[in-house]
Amino acid sequence: MLIGDICTREVVQCDRTTSASDVAQLMRHSHVGDVVVVDQPNGKKVAIGIVTDRDLVVQVMAAERDPLTTTAGDIMGPDLVTVGERNTIHETAELMRLKGVRRIPVVDEDGGLLGIVALDDLLTEIGEELTLLGKVFARGQVQEERTRG
Repeated sequence: MLIGDICTREVVQCDRTTSASDVAQLMRHSHVGDVVVVDQPNGKKVAIGIVTDRDLVVQVMAAERDPLTTTAGDIMGPDLVTVGERNTIHETAELMRLKGVRRIPVVDEDGGLLGIVALDDLLTEIGEELTLLGKVFARGQVQEERTRG
């Protein structure tokens, strides 16, 4: 299955000048643990970073930085990892493992933001597939009992 089929298309986002306080409010009101930081060259939204709830705790609160003057650009990770919408679940899980991330923005061929996929999304999809396989196995046993007595 392709990541474009399971990613969340409604991405909570901000620009690099958004204050850490406003980022936290976005997370609270949207019930999410991350906000994708975007630029809009030529009107197209391009992911340039991500701020997680952990970033706010470690880089703002624990560091005693002012959340009103600290910006998303100040605390977003330096090396954003993205995945293409045509990547598979397996490829995405492997990329997450290699890069040590749990959330990845999904982009089109031109780098435009399309969605976001989280480890939870992958676990849900894989869990559903395993459940289906378990049902196939159980159904096979029932079918064998019927035909062979």
